[in-house]
Amino acid sequence: MTERRYSFPNAAFTSCIFNQSLDTFLRTLPASFVILTDENVFNANPGLFAEKETVVIPAGEENKVQSTVDSIIEKLLQADIDKTSYLVGVGGGVVTDMAGYVASVYKRGMHLALFPTSILAMVDASLGGKNGVDVGMYKNMVGTVYQPEYIVFDFQFLNSLPEEEWVNGFAEIIKHACICDLSLFELLEQTTLHNIRQDPTWVASLIERNVEIKMGIVTRDEFEKADRKLLNFGHTLGHAIEKLHHIPHGHAISVGMVAACTLSEKINGLHFSESKRIISLLTKYHLPVDIETDYSRVFEVLKRDKKREGKHIHFVLLDKIGAAHAEPVSLDFLQQHLKDLV
Repeated sequence: MTERRYSFPNAAFTSCIFNQSLDTFLRTLPASFVILTDENVFNANPGLFAEKETVVIPAGEENKVQSTVDSIIEKLLQADIDKTSYLVGVGGGVVTDMAGYVASVYKRGMHLALFPTSILAMVDASLGGKNGVDVGMYKNMVGTVYQPEYIVFDFQFLNSLPEEEWVNGFAEIIKHACICDLSLFELLEQTTLHNIRQDPTWVASLIERNVEIKMGIVTRDEFEKADRKLLNFGHTLGHAIEKLHHIPHGHAISVGMVAACTLSEKINGLHFSESKRIISLLTKYHLPVDIETDYSRVFEVLKRDKKREGKHIHFVLLDKIGAAHAEPVSLDFLQQHLKDLV
């Protein structure tokens, strides 16, 4: 077991604990706890939750809505859970998002620990304190920034993770490489998803590296005033595509990254050879790079994105692989060129 502690400017901290089981971790908690998980994780690991106070919610992004939050809070109240208890979110990105949101608002704040069980949750969704729920077609429109005290990684969960969930999670790993880690990008070019999955040591090292990348960014910029904006690479268009087409998050972000590369060529002078390398890498890891869509509907969702300010939306553009910046792009320009981007 290894542990890394990350401090935030507001005196909050998060301890990331690697390679520890849920039972071992729960025995170390200094207070009572209640677990939040979804039906898929609960049914796949029945013994894990035996004799533990557990709230089980339906699985899937379509359930990441306010009504689910209300049902969780009602169950916490019925179980007489007080704010000195820990809410422990065990699951993928939907569960960790919901756990963070509920913990931040229940009785104006309770202790929070997250136990991500998917690649996507381990390298992205559980990290940095962002949480929230979707409103209709609009993703993560309501939420808070609330840091977990603990994030615990048990790599044994990955042994039963379906291949499509590995693919889904690697979109965020490739994103990290694109915005700030050229050597990681080159490492991914030199291997395959199959080879990585066959080596547990490699998997653990890769996850720890991506945790360090994201936590390094968010501890410097918790509330997205500067560098944290870079983590939105591929997400602006990607979120619109995800909600319209009901496709996995990583698939949508992959398409969004390709769109951001094309936009970077048009606005920022990114060389087409850099875009080509990114498209090749996404394809190599079985991620989609384009999609047939209704451009007018994409634009309607896009213009309500959280990153919109007046007549502009902040987009993350690449300078080159491993270096990026955020800048405002006019809605008029995006509407005019949307077909070229997606």
